[in-house]
Amino acid sequence: MRTRLWIVLATFVGLGAAIWAFGSAGLTQVLSAAERIGVGGFLLYCLYSLAVFPILGGAWISAAPGVSAQRVPLFAWARMVREAASDILPFSQVGGIVLGTRILTARGIAAPLVYAALIVEMTTEMAGQLIFTLFGIIMLALTVTAGVDSVLLPILAGTGLMAAMLAAFLMAQRYIPALGERLGERMIPGVAEKMAETGILVRRIYEKRGRVAASFLFNLAGWIASAAGAWIALRLMDVNLPLWAVLTLESLIFALRSVAFIIPGAIGVQEAAYVLIGPLLGLPPESALALSLAKRARDLALGIPALIGWQASELGGIAATKLR
Repeated sequence: MRTRLWIVLATFVGLGAAIWAFGSAGLTQVLSAAERIGVGGFLLYCLYSLAVFPILGGAWISAAPGVSAQRVPLFAWARMVREAASDILPFSQVGGIVLGTRILTARGIAAPLVYAALIVEMTTEMAGQLIFTLFGIIMLALTVTAGVDSVLLPILAGTGLMAAMLAAFLMAQRYIPALGERLGERMIPGVAEKMAETGILVRRIYEKRGRVAASFLFNLAGWIASAAGAWIALRLMDVNLPLWAVLTLESLIFALRSVAFIIPGAIGVQEAAYVLIGPLLGLPPESALALSLAKRARDLALGIPALIGWQASELGGIAATKLR
């Protein structure tokens, strides 16, 4: 129970720090971008973004053998909280993983299965993003002739780093569990057994190639669907840009955001990338910046209620434990 309480308190502190960080980065500008779309348009944009989470939940549950498909909404909710923490809270990716897995284990899914499915799903997510990024690079090379040199080097560097991270992650899945078991047993008695079980489950999931392929396709569809959301946002701003151009732009933005994972929400990196790459694909700098800020507003509108909802459920669980 103490662990749950500390996580909730850390999330409260993180939310406060996130609000301060967004305020420092220009909260007024973020809200102005949302106003440019209009209330109805912004709600439509947020609803579309919500509809992407069942796809992402499908990617996670596909990597969890034995879990009923009826639990897709639970996995979608876990993925939503995971994304909210990653996008908003200062402790970024690690915090998102912790919160997402806690939601699933608290609903009775065995921890080793949750962790094993997460490892496989994260691998397919990285693979899906790499394919989507390669699509963006190819489209940029085929359609843009002037000004590409100014952005090509960071894009290629980011793509290379993504590929290296994927390779390292796959390597870690093979060699680190055994070392972790030995070290873990010395520090926390009994943890080695759980780590060993997770490692065995990871190998078994990879043997189910149909499930791995399904997780990959769901994640790839999630990347594409998320990128298409930017096209919707631009249309709501009365900016007409071809869908292929927006998909190309978003694939490259996603890549640069990923390699800037140490910065909460990639604040500053995302905006600079939009202003640099957007004009190459026909998106004026002011519209590119407005799109980036609209996405920030969307992240806040969806992420803060998701994190507050998670905190409420955790506090309810703590109160119920005390009453027993």
